[in-house]
Amino acid sequence: MTVFAVRDIGLSIAFPLWNANSLIAIIWGTLLFRELYRAGWLRWFGVVGGALVMFVGALLLSFVSGSHGGSEHSIRGVASALGAGLMFGSQYIPFRKAYISGLNPFTFLTFFTFGEMTTMTIIAVRFTGGLLPFLHELAVSRSILFWPLLGGFMWVVGDLFQNYAAKYIGISRGVPLSNTNQLWGLVWATMVFGELHGLNWNIYAQVAGGSLLMAAGALAIAFSSATSGEYTSWKEAAKRESDLYGIEPSYVLAHMEGRNQDLTRARRTWVDWLLIASATSIFIVFGAIARVPHMDLQWGWLITLTVVMLLVLVAGGVMLWRITRFD
Repeated sequence: MTVFAVRDIGLSIAFPLWNANSLIAIIWGTLLFRELYRAGWLRWFGVVGGALVMFVGALLLSFVSGSHGGSEHSIRGVASALGAGLMFGSQYIPFRKAYISGLNPFTFLTFFTFGEMTTMTIIAVRFTGGLLPFLHELAVSRSILFWPLLGGFMWVVGDLFQNYAAKYIGISRGVPLSNTNQLWGLVWATMVFGELHGLNWNIYAQVAGGSLLMAAGALAIAFSSATSGEYTSWKEAAKRESDLYGIEPSYVLAHMEGRNQDLTRARRTWVDWLLIASATSIFIVFGAIARVPHMDLQWGWLITLTVVMLLVLVAGGVMLWRITRFD
C-alpha cells in the first residue's frame, strides 16, 4: 500500500498520511498492554493530544493531495496511505507482546523479515500472473534491483531502532515519535527530488504547515514520559505474559530494563559469519550489475541530508549500546 500511495500522490504527501498510525498504536497500547494506565491526566493529554494534532496535520495534507492535480488517482493514493497507516499501527501488537515477554529486537526482527519477504513474494507472484512471469520480471529489471534492495536495508535499520523504541517507551509513545520521519520525507522529496517544484506558494505552505503540525504533536508526546505509576502497569502486563507462557519473571524484567547479562557472554559462530558473508555478497553482486537511473537530483542537498542522517544514526546507535548493550 505504501508503494501505491507514493506512486499515486507522491512521497511528500503519502509519508505524513500513513503516519496516522499513531492513533492506532495508542489505542492498542492502552487496551492491550496497560500503557498510559496511572499516567495522570497531563501525560494523557500530551500523548493523546499530540497524536490528534499529528492526525490533523495528516488531514491537512490529504486536502493538499486532492488540490495540486499532480495525479489522476489522488483519492486512491490517499486511501492506500491511510490503509498503510492502519496496518502500521496494528503491526505493533506482536512487537509489544514480544518485548514484554523478554524477546530481543534482533531476534524478533529476523523472524519479522522472513514473514515480510514471504508475504511480498506471494503478492508479487500473484500480481505478475505466476512464478515464471515474476522471475522474468526480475531478470528484465536486474540492473535496478540494487536500489530497492538498498532501500530495504535502510528500512530494516530504521525498523530496528523503532523496535527498541517500542520496547523501552511503549508503542503509545514510540510509534508517534518515530513518525517524525515525515519531516525527513518532506525534506528529501522537496529538496532532493523537487517533487513539489512549480506549484504555487499556497500549496507549499499547506504541505509544510501540515508536517510541522505533526512534528509539534510528536514534540508534545516526547515530553510526556512514563511515570513510576505507569511503569508499574507495564510490569503488570509483563507478569501477565510471563504467567501465560511460563517464562521466568526475573528473565522478563531483566530484558524489559535492558540489563540482560547473558549478552556479554555471546560469541559469534561460523553460522553467523556465513550469514553475514552471504548477505554482503548479495549486495556486492547486485551493486556490480546496477545501473544508475537518470534522475534530476539536487546533489548538494543529497550529500547534506546523507551526512546528517549518518550522524544521527551513529549517535543513536552508540547511545543505545551504552544503555542497553542492544538487549
